[in-house]
Amino acid sequence: MPSWIDYDHGITAVDAHLVRPMLDAVHLVVEGDRAAIVDTGSNDAVPYVLAALAARGLAPEQVDWVMLTHVHLDHAGGAGLLMSKLPNARLTVHPRGARHMIDPSRLSAATVAVYGEEVARRMYGTIVPVPAERVLETPDGASVSLAGRRFEFLDTPGHARHHVCIVDERSGHVFAGDTFGLSYRELEHDGRQGIFPSTTPVQFDPPALHASIDRLLARAPGAIYVTHFGQVRDVQRRGEELHRLVDAHAALALACRDAGAERARRLREGVRALLLEEARRQAWPVPDEEVLALFELDIMLNADGLAAWLDASGKG
Repeated sequence: MPSWIDYDHGITAVDAHLVRPMLDAVHLVVEGDRAAIVDTGSNDAVPYVLAALAARGLAPEQVDWVMLTHVHLDHAGGAGLLMSKLPNARLTVHPRGARHMIDPSRLSAATVAVYGEEVARRMYGTIVPVPAERVLETPDGASVSLAGRRFEFLDTPGHARHHVCIVDERSGHVFAGDTFGLSYRELEHDGRQGIFPSTTPVQFDPPALHASIDRLLARAPGAIYVTHFGQVRDVQRRGEELHRLVDAHAALALACRDAGAERARRLREGVRALLLEEARRQAWPVPDEEVLALFELDIMLNADGLAAWLDASGKG
């Protein structure tokens, strides 16, 4: 598997090497002799990001921004360690997430609650704090510049309340974190990317996610970059599929709300069934066994997110 995928407009998806190849992307944007990084993966991603910079003839001192879509650790776990290697960079983050980058103790504890301590430590290690003076909060409508290339931040809840999407003014493209779902490269065929939503705990909110997807579609971007993994085109059609699948996940949750002790099992079985149905609908070019293997972690997280939504909304 390649360590990175180059796209137009100086954009590269760097493999963070989290769990398996091409699960988790760190996006690198180069403008002239300056660079920005969108999301960071875990601590293990840091050498791969630095190698991608070096391959483009750039030193760590030439990175101006590390821009986080949200503070889930597969997106932000390596931010502190990476920032320690980038002496001139500042970190951008949603106002709800800034405190967790400055003091990651609660974020680490929440991750242990989701994954269990052994898995969380193995995946993410020790989370390094980011000095407060290097953190810039980016509420809705905020922007930063990379050598004159403007990036605008959109508040996009639904996956998480601390989520922003980042509009690249030069390309017209959008860095969407998890708001625009999952699109693993193994699902791509004939230039068409597969798509599936991420309903990760603990802040899944279907109406908010629908609104955020619509907000991205209203920009009519030529491409969207998702953390899992890379570039998605034919954006309007993928957005329609996401809307349908968000509704299907919500309907599954509501169908399981009175299942008692069986709820967790039924939710996971239901997400698996939705996934395999979508594999056939979208004609993904991999057998069912490989689909289930690719989405093994996502099945668990989506089901747990649906359970958290039921409990938080009083529907459980």
